[in-house]
Amino acid sequence: MIIEQIYTKCLAQGAYYIESDGEAAIIDPLRSPTPYIMRAKKDKAKIKYVFETHIHADFVSGHLDLAKKTGATIVFGPNAKTQYNCHNALDGEIFKIGKLQLKVIHTPGHTLESVSYLLIDPAGNNHALFSGDTLFLGDVGIPDVAQQYKGMTKENLAEMLFDSLRYKIMPLEDHLILYPAHGAGSACGKNMSKETIGYLGDQKRSNYALRADMSKEEFVNEVLTGIGTPPPYFIENIMLNKTGYTDLDIILSKSNSAIPLKLFETLTQKKDTLVLDSRTQQEFVKEHIPGALFIGLNGSFAPWVGALIADINQPILLVVSEGRSEEAITRLARVGYDNCLGYLEGGMSAWIGAGKTTAQITSISAKEFELAFNSSSTTVLDVRKDAEYNTAHLVGAHIKHLSLDSIYKKFHEIDSKKTYYIYCGGGYRSVIAASILKAKGFSGLVDIAGGFAAIKNTRLPIDNGRCEA
Repeated sequence: MIIEQIYTKCLAQGAYYIESDGEAAIIDPLRSPTPYIMRAKKDKAKIKYVFETHIHADFVSGHLDLAKKTGATIVFGPNAKTQYNCHNALDGEIFKIGKLQLKVIHTPGHTLESVSYLLIDPAGNNHALFSGDTLFLGDVGIPDVAQQYKGMTKENLAEMLFDSLRYKIMPLEDHLILYPAHGAGSACGKNMSKETIGYLGDQKRSNYALRADMSKEEFVNEVLTGIGTPPPYFIENIMLNKTGYTDLDIILSKSNSAIPLKLFETLTQKKDTLVLDSRTQQEFVKEHIPGALFIGLNGSFAPWVGALIADINQPILLVVSEGRSEEAITRLARVGYDNCLGYLEGGMSAWIGAGKTTAQITSISAKEFELAFNSSSTTVLDVRKDAEYNTAHLVGAHIKHLSLDSIYKKFHEIDSKKTYYIYCGGGYRSVIAASILKAKGFSGLVDIAGGFAAIKNTRLPIDNGRCEA
């Protein structure tokens, strides 16, 4: 028996490979079938099933590509309505993988079709639970996409989730290994642990949502508090996962092409085309194409693409580091952004070498920022999440908090004539914010390298735990 978590940090997502006696199954694959196929080849195993815990919103699943390439059967839980052939499993239905059994447990709440899969070992003992977005380590799956169901509210789904956890999950044995679909950093929960594998018993004791004395009303209130509105790409991804999508091989053959400088420059001038720079933040602040949006591949690339590029069909021109174009296009496709036109041939070196106009963003260290902080003309912009800001933030009369995910909606709240010193947690998101504001006409922008993590090592005044925005 082999169980292997295939974790993708960018999406904080865990897919799973299960093998026994030459038969294999994949749970919740990403839209990149090759790693799963190669893993099965290593064991000389045939992929028999592709199991989905639910119809995903935060990424485009790889179930269709994987099934086409391997002949595997796609399995969803009850109520999953798709426009392609799949097996809708019944609550309690059992599937055999070699000497193993996988039992379907219908656990609606995150979505109506959500299921967890109970793995039964060759001796007939319950061994592990693949809990999807029903139960995470430290949290539960938030019911934030209720709008996909007619007449259904977030409160309705939260009530279902309470029942699923209390009557389907919590009665299971404490020793079960818990394999969730996401970890810390995912938009599918609020309080997820950095650990990606745990035990059910530990969650019964420590997870706020599994408190034994918790009423359904308390559960609904706590789960729904502060969840916000899901980004538009969630609904788009749900539809792609329901109706089908273009094979990744076709996307790569179309998009992974170098565009000569002259044509690239012509395309940048088209009104609906976006230049997306995926290099490091250090390279971007030094020199970039005017108007480009920075989202670096070395950070949470795909989720920020989804959160900040409103139109999933946006024509995208890439500026990438050498050798990383296929990675960038694949990661765009994982969240449904399939309309990449190609990448700049020769990268920024070609642009600069041709004498084309470039733009820069001033970046200073936290120590340099410390010297500037007490000036009456210093205005600070904190672009971290609300929860991060409420936990700890700089104190001062000229500090504005504007989370990155709201910046397009609220940039009018800040003065384009002022100079802003921008920081985030570690220096990645602040450069994204600066690229957006610069494209909107802001000129006085100073990035604080290293973000709040570096600022904490200075003598600047920090308030820990004051909840004001």
